[in-house]
Amino acid sequence: MMRPCMIVLHYTAMANPEAALERLCNPQHEVSAHYLIDQKGATTQLVAEAQRAWHAGAGAWGGCDDVNSASIGVELCNTGNHIFPAAQMQALISLLREVMQRWGISADKVIGHSDMAPARKKDPGRLFDWQALEAGGVAVFRGKPQAQIFPFLEAARQFGYAIPESGSVDDGGRAVILEAFRQRFRPQAQGPLEDEDMRLLSDLAQTYPAVSET
Repeated sequence: MMRPCMIVLHYTAMANPEAALERLCNPQHEVSAHYLIDQKGATTQLVAEAQRAWHAGAGAWGGCDDVNSASIGVELCNTGNHIFPAAQMQALISLLREVMQRWGISADKVIGHSDMAPARKKDPGRLFDWQALEAGGVAVFRGKPQAQIFPFLEAARQFGYAIPESGSVDDGGRAVILEAFRQRFRPQAQGPLEDEDMRLLSDLAQTYPAVSET
């Protein structure tokens, strides 16, 4: 286990916390997380923060391709089809503040599962309130307005999405990145790439660059 430098947020996609807890604690399923937060805000620690949990799987963020070893995973009991209750969100914000302080993790390193594995995962989904986390100082939702507008894939790579430096991504891969970006930053947006997508992602890439440009 590396020193944690990221926190990855998930939803359980299960009907209740009891079922989620059983799955996360059963070695046969080969899935785990450091914390589980139920709808009422009750928080259960399942894995010590300094130990590796199997929560992220294949994917990458900001040049790190072993996210399991570099991150703390938080599971939120939610099927993905309904909003996250206020008590659950407040418990999450409180937990994030504590974990970030312990490990020196900055707000821009709190990401969704869909950020680091956009082709596989959609959690925490379009109904998750990233703005509430930004207001609580534990995540980012908007970057500072910038004058320079980057091409979409260039901005996505600088912000942290796993895109080759060559930028050689086919139309399907481009659509996957756009969908992952919109799930978090423009949850109401649909259809082809828009100027607003490029503007917002350019702002984020320049305010919170995960990949250094040399």
